[in-house]
Amino acid sequence: MPSSISDRLKALGVQTGAQGLKPAPAGQPQGLHALAKALGGHITATLQGEALVIETRYPVGQPHGEAKLELGAPLDGVSAWSGQAWISELQPDEIAFLDTETTGLSGGTGTYAFLIGAGRFEGPEFVLHQYLLPDPSAEPAQLAALEAFLAPCRLIATFNGKAFDAPLLNARYTVQGLRPPLKDLGHIDLLHLARRLWRGRLPDRSLPNLEAHILGASRTELDLPGWMIPQVYFIYLQDRDPEPLKQVVYHNAMDVISLAALLEHMAGVMNDPLERGGQFGVDLIALARLYEDLGDLERATALYIHGLEHEDARSERLPRLALLQALQHLALIYKRANDLESAMRLWEQAAGYQHLESFVELAKCCEHQLHDPARALHWTQSALALVDAYDENPLSSEYLSLYQRRQWTAELQHRLDRLVRKLGGLP
Repeated sequence: MPSSISDRLKALGVQTGAQGLKPAPAGQPQGLHALAKALGGHITATLQGEALVIETRYPVGQPHGEAKLELGAPLDGVSAWSGQAWISELQPDEIAFLDTETTGLSGGTGTYAFLIGAGRFEGPEFVLHQYLLPDPSAEPAQLAALEAFLAPCRLIATFNGKAFDAPLLNARYTVQGLRPPLKDLGHIDLLHLARRLWRGRLPDRSLPNLEAHILGASRTELDLPGWMIPQVYFIYLQDRDPEPLKQVVYHNAMDVISLAALLEHMAGVMNDPLERGGQFGVDLIALARLYEDLGDLERATALYIHGLEHEDARSERLPRLALLQALQHLALIYKRANDLESAMRLWEQAAGYQHLESFVELAKCCEHQLHDPARALHWTQSALALVDAYDENPLSSEYLSLYQRRQWTAELQHRLDRLVRKLGGLP
């Protein structure tokens, strides 16, 4: 672009937000066809008028970074996570991948989805349709065209779509007096699953970061930051130059393609975690937590064990928090299974990292299950000493607030007094 978008906005006096959106200048009926030609799209007729569609077809299996544009992995794990058992029975062509570019982030009735990208698998191809809003008066046709594309589908997959894209589109259909078709479809939001799978390794689980670190994909220089996209559209409404819109179309296309590749990768990781997701121990531990929450303790146990083994198998040790969480959760699984020997071994390992809760669990186990008050007393005294030694600096990883210290001290002192009575007093 010859000048920055910000400069062009300033020169044109463009205001951000949906207020003041204007239709195309009167007396230019050829404008829609010229725009379609410039963007490589076509015009499709709907009951609500003509809609501009940019259609792109990609071969199934096309590489997307280190991933592939396909959906061959079983969806059983994703289905269990979503709480929608029927998802595991879906065929690839019954899932639509959806992403919107909007005039703002408020999501209110004054916000338009000026570009809607929707993709689905059709036989040997992944078909992407992008519905561009040339001006606000064309919105009913845009929404009608999207509804036709979604008709064969039973599920939509989005990224942060439950919080933003779906409510926005439902609002736009309602504003135009149309029934929202999304309400008839199931919905999985891959942002929430990404947070579960990679929270221990990736502080930033945005789609661009997942592209780079999970899919190994990169974008060309044609891409632009998401925050600039509304501004590009406002520039277009002022000068009707379609050239900058090509960057928005590219950005949206990559978002939809990444959604499809990401679902395939997630499904593969959950179906065969050691083969597809076993490179990082912290990822295996996160997946173990997920399966533990789903009640699949057998798979969770295996993943915790493999995740802990990665501490020595990789040059980088597990983060302390992930290590301690794995030891604690696995120990509790063993405890519930009455395998006290395995549980205590893990708690003792965690105690070596000065993990307070492990000291307490060892004291409980020695007192109540092993009926060994002397050993219970040892672990209780060690826990009290650890509480006293905790750094009062709130920035310290070993920080306990004064309230927490008082709580732990009272609980441990109560246990210590009881054990002393059982032993007939301290020697």
